[in-house]
Amino acid sequence: MPLARRTTGVVLVLISAVAFGLMPIFGTWAYRAGVDTQGLLLIRFSVAALVMLAIMRWRRAPWPRGAVLGGLAAMGAVGYAGQAFSYFSALHHANAALAALLLYLYPVVVTLLSALFLGERLRRRVWGALALACLGLLLTIGAAAQGRALGVMFGLAAALIYSCYILAGSRLVPRAGALPAASVVVIAAALALWGSTAFAQPQWPGTPGGWLATLAIALVSTVVAIFALLAGLDHLSPAEASTLSTLEPVVSVLLAAWLLAEPLTGWQWLGGIAILAAALVISLAPPARQVTRDP
Repeated sequence: MPLARRTTGVVLVLISAVAFGLMPIFGTWAYRAGVDTQGLLLIRFSVAALVMLAIMRWRRAPWPRGAVLGGLAAMGAVGYAGQAFSYFSALHHANAALAALLLYLYPVVVTLLSALFLGERLRRRVWGALALACLGLLLTIGAAAQGRALGVMFGLAAALIYSCYILAGSRLVPRAGALPAASVVVIAAALALWGSTAFAQPQWPGTPGGWLATLAIALVSTVVAIFALLAGLDHLSPAEASTLSTLEPVVSVLLAAWLLAEPLTGWQWLGGIAILAAALVISLAPPARQVTRDP
C-alpha cells in the first residue's frame, strides 16, 4: 500500500477518534438538560440522516444497490443503532469509566475475529501495539471501573456489536464508497429508532443548551465521526483502524478533566501516553498480511 494512501487512512481514523471522543462530553451536557437515551439517539440519527441526504444530493452520489444496500442497512439498523443504544444504556446502569472500558475491548475482539474469519495475520509490532493500547486503557480508566451487572451486560454488547460493525464495514464500504455507505448506515439507524417509538415515547432536551449538545452529537460525533471512520477503512485493515481508535478515551478523559472538572490521576496520565504511543506504533507499522486458507 502506498505510504500516502496509508497516511490518509491513519489521519481519517484519528479524526474519527477525536469526534467520537467528544461524544461523552456532549452527552453529559444533554443528559443534564433532561433528555433520555431514546430521545438523544432519535435527534442524533435524524439530524445526521438529513445532513447525509443533503450531501448525497449535492454530490449526486449514486446509492448502493442490491446486497450491498441490504448489508449497509443492516449495519445501521442493527449494528450502529444497537451499539449506540447499548453504550448509552450502559452509562445509565454503570459509571462512565466502566462503560468506556467495556466498549474499548472491541479492538481485541476485532483482532481475534479478523484472524479467525478473515485470514489476517498480524505482525508482532501490531500485537505489541494492541497490548500496549489495552494496558494504557486500563490505566486511563483507573480504579473507577465499578458498576452493576446490567451495565456490564450493555457494555459488553456494545463492544461486540461494534466489532461486527467494523468488520462488516471493511467489506462493504469499498464496494459502495464512504459517502453512500455512511448515508445508508445513518438513515437506517434513524428509521430503526423511529420504529422504537411504537413501544416508548422519548423525552427531549429541556433547555437550549441541551439541544445544542445533542445537535453536536449528531453533527460532530456522528456525521464527521462515521464518515471519517468508513473512509479510513478504505485505506487500513480493521485491526489497524480499531487500534488507532483507542485515542477516543484519551480525548474523552482529557476533555472531561478540562470541561467537566473531573480530576486526572498520575496513572490516568500514564495510560493516556501509552495509548498515544500505541497509535503512533500502529500508524508506522507495515500493513497486515492475508493468510490464504485451504478450501
